[in-house]
Amino acid sequence: MTRDYVNSLCADLPGAELSDPWGGGHDAWKVGGKMFACVGSVGDGVSVKTPDIETAQMLIDAGIGTKAPYFHRSWVRLPWETAADEMQHRLISSYDIVRASLTKKIQASLPPRS
Repeated sequence: MTRDYVNSLCADLPGAELSDPWGGGHDAWKVGGKMFACVGSVGDGVSVKTPDIETAQMLIDAGIGTKAPYFHRSWVRLPWETAADEMQHRLISSYDIVRASLTKKIQASLPPRS
């Protein structure tokens, strides 16, 4: 996987927006103003949100991801070597978790999720 691959997957999600909130070449993907994926300036993988700390720890223990630096313990860093289907699943799952946490008003203002 590459930064371009992750960016293309995220760009296809309804209402997803790319920003660089800290400068220096970060790709922070947000929906409704809340981040669901981030590729750091070093670009060694993508950090995604999981449903909870236990899921994140399970992914770490299984060797799928590592602790995402600078993020809450419910986030994991997926290395570029992650299988394409796993990467896509985790990105979409992270997006869905964050989108579902938005207020009903913000959710209603977003394009529908197909």
